[in-house]
Formats: sequence, C-alpha cells, structure tokens
Amino acid sequence: MFDPLWRGLAGYRVLAWGYAAALVGVNLGTYRSPAGALAVLAAMAGWTVITSLGYLRPRWGVDQARLAVADLVLTIGAVLGTRLVETPEQIAHGAPVLASVWSAGPVIALALARGPVSGVVGALLVQGAVLLVRGRLGPAELTDLLLMVATGIALGYAAAVLRGSADRLRQAIELRAAVGERERLARSIHDSVLQVLALLRRRGAELGGPAGELGELAGEQEIALRNLVASGPPAHRAAGQVELNTLVAALATPRVTVSAPATPVVLPAHTAAELVAAVRAALANVRVHVGEDAPAWVLVEDLADRVVVSVRDDGPGIPAGRLAAAEAEGRLGVSRSIQGRIEAVGGTARCETGPGLGCEWTFEIPVHRAPAGRRR
Repeated sequence: MFDPLWRGLAGYRVLAWGYAAALVGVNLGTYRSPAGALAVLAAMAGWTVITSLGYLRPRWGVDQARLAVADLVLTIGAVLGTRLVETPEQIAHGAPVLASVWSAGPVIALALARGPVSGVVGALLVQGAVLLVRGRLGPAELTDLLLMVATGIALGYAAAVLRGSADRLRQAIELRAAVGERERLARSIHDSVLQVLALLRRRGAELGGPAGELGELAGEQEIALRNLVASGPPAHRAAGQVELNTLVAALATPRVTVSAPATPVVLPAHTAAELVAAVRAALANVRVHVGEDAPAWVLVEDLADRVVVSVRDDGPGIPAGRLAAAEAEGRLGVSRSIQGRIEAVGGTARCETGPGLGCEWTFEIPVHRAPAGRRR
C-alpha cells in the first residue's frame, strides 16, 4: 500500500541530490573549501543510496521510522556543514545551503512512517538548522519553513488515510474468509451433528428413564450449537479482545434463555472470561438451590459506558442475611466465584432477592471506548 509513496521519496531524493550537485558544480570556485563541499556532496550521495534501499526494502528488517530519524540527523549535519564550506559573505547574501532541497527527504520519510506530527517536527528541526546557518528569519526562510511544514502535514495525513484504508481492506478480507468458513461449517453441522442431536433428544424423550436424561443433555447441546452457528461471523476486534455475545450464547439450554444485542459486545479477553465464569456460577446456584429443571434468564446489555449482564430465576429467593452467614461459615462460593471475579476486573456485582421473589444477579463492567470517529 505504501510502496508507491516510498518509491516517490527515493526518486525525489535522487533528483534533489542532482540539483544540489549542480549548485555545487556552479559555485565550486567560490567556496571557502571546495574539497569540503565535494566531501559533503559525496556523503549525501552515499546516504541517498542507503536510505533509498532501506525505505524500499523494509522486509530486510530495516525499521523505516528509525531510519528516518537517522536520516534527519545526517541531513541536519549536512545543512550545518554549509558554515564550514561557504564564506560568511556568501551566507549573508542568501546563498543556498549546501543540502538545498535534498534536506526535505527526512521530513517526507517521518511523515510517511509516523504521521503528520512527526513530519512537522522534522520540518521544524531541519529549518531550525537552516536558521542557525543563515542567522536570520527573512521572507525566503519563512516561505521555506511554511512549505516544509505543509509537506509534512499533507503527506503525513495522506499516509494515515492510506494506513486506515489498508487496515479496513485487511479486515474486509478476513471477514469474508470467516463468513465463508462459518457457512461451510454451518452446513456441515446442520447436515450431521445437529440432526443426530435432535434424533437423540426425540428418542430419549420417547424412551424415558436414563435414555431420557441422555436425550435432555443432547437437547441442551443442540440448542447451544444452534446458537453458536447462528451467532454470525466474528466482527473485527483488537488483539486481546473477544465478543461477549458468542461466549454467553453458548450457555443457552432448554431451561436457560439468553438475550443479547444484535451488535457485537467486545471486551478484553480476561474480563469476558471472568464475567462468563461468574454467570456460570450464578446458573450453577440456580440448579443447586432451585432445581435442575428451574428456568433461568440471562440478559446482556451494552450501555454507553458499561456492559451489564443479569442472571435471573423465579425460585424461592435467598433469605435475608443468608449470604453473609454463608461467608462467615467459610462457604465462599458466592463471594469468590461471583463477586470476587467481577470485582477483580473492576466491576460490581449485586444481588436482588427475597423470600418468594426469586434471585437476580446484576454484573456491571465499566468499558472505555474511543469516540466513534476514531475507532479503527
């Protein structure tokens, strides 16, 4: 994606060196140190070859950003070398600095590698060296400064836009591949695994007894697998993040109803894992204290600044003070498996219950998202 820009920089650097060489050739007899001028010009030629190869061949292990910084340092040295080569009279009369337009190279490289801010910083440093050489800020110097700053901003912004476009293209390709693979797996699962599980569920219900228990388990797995297949392809997410919707959907069974937003709810992987583990613990409490066949409901809400997950049942509820008494007795299932997990990831867990009111756990996890216009 960026190869044409780097090739353009390499071509510009060669042409700029040719222009600087022409100026040196024309003014060679007037320099205080003609040999010094030729030495600086030779160093510029060698550095032009090195940077061109380095910028165009990042696969060789060259860090383009670090090379741009080294380019900036050497270019400033070439600019400052003007004071050793030209006479004070030549400098006072506005003679061009030795590096001439060649000095814009690192500004362009920094803008391409790091964005507009780095390009502007590079422009200010290069032009600062020019001001040290000339000792004044006249109209010509101010014009050069504005042009170089504008170059850094324009190319840096263009590079940022291209970088974003490249990321979106890569995401689209990955998403298309994921959709195709998911559809292929969904067809295969529907034609084989789901049909077998459905058959086991029906036959188990007909036979009853131990076979009925196996049929019930097969039915639970059938529902979980259908939810997983129907959840859609995973949306693009940053490294270390997962979709909470998919993880929670896998908890659905004939007695557990899961409701989640249609849009992905993305959380850090560790946070999502702890949240799902707390939901599992709450559902396990429903099975133990309410009954194996007791229904439960799981609701996922994605709010502006937090994600809220609630687990509710319609059992007899928890008597007042029972949770505190259990913790005092050393039974730490609720405090560690539920409250401890949520608090460990910066969230809060609260339980609303009472005799005959059932029990509802509510988990709130704060989230920090970039503004919509800056998401990648």
